[in-house]
Amino acid sequence: MTASNQTTANKSLLGKSTPYCSQYDAKLLFPIPRQEKRDELDITPDDLPFQGLDIWTAFEVSWLNSKGKPIVAIAEFAFPADSEFLIESKSFKLYLNSFNGTRFASQQEVVDLWIKDLSKACGEEVAVDLRSLDSDESLLGKLPGVNLDDLDIEVDSYSVAPDLLELERSNELVEETVNSHLLKSNCLVTGQPDWGSVVIRYHGMKINHDSLLKYLISFREHNEFHEQCVERIFTDIMKICSPQKLTVYARYVRRGGLDINPYRSNFEDEFDISRTLRQ
Repeated sequence: MTASNQTTANKSLLGKSTPYCSQYDAKLLFPIPRQEKRDELDITPDDLPFQGLDIWTAFEVSWLNSKGKPIVAIAEFAFPADSEFLIESKSFKLYLNSFNGTRFASQQEVVDLWIKDLSKACGEEVAVDLRSLDSDESLLGKLPGVNLDDLDIEVDSYSVAPDLLELERSNELVEETVNSHLLKSNCLVTGQPDWGSVVIRYHGMKINHDSLLKYLISFREHNEFHEQCVERIFTDIMKICSPQKLTVYARYVRRGGLDINPYRSNFEDEFDISRTLRQ
């Protein structure tokens, strides 16, 4: 952890006793510069090795209409990966809760405020999709690709170890999608566990599946935000395995009514955002 990142993150309200505000307050949002952790990965702001989004799903969204009647919904927020800042998750929840006791003339007024405030906080345009709880649209899906979790492997490393990654000796070129539900990391500030599932799609020399699963498990005691973990996985695979094309995305289990789903790719700009069963 860099000293600058520690300083920035510790200025947030994570891990601190916090009164909840039920009146709209955009100042509750706490941006954290993405570049602080990208410096560790040798990623420069003008030459990102990927494109992508951070998809947040909010399951505890509510506000009052003009007559004081509560409205509830599910909201999806898409933050561009090339934005200058990510939003610290507790501050985002506090911000959303500040709508709970505030009256708004229309649903569109709420959505417009979200777009304005979040875009200002992160530095790029944020997209918002609001869904009714009575929607017929199913949010559940299944991760694509081959699941690695039944591999019979010996594991003894629970701190990030990129040197675990290996290519198959056959030098076989493949187009492959694999997934695992065994991703776990810890919050950068509080140390609380973050449980996730990850999908890796690549074109290149075949990656040894045992080594890849061991590498993913090695995040188990690692302290980093969701978005940063996905970028670390992406850059480690690129540096060691050198695929021509690579996509990494993760679906983290929700905490505090929010799930975070970072997506990074150097060749795709769309992916399946259907949530998994445990989300």
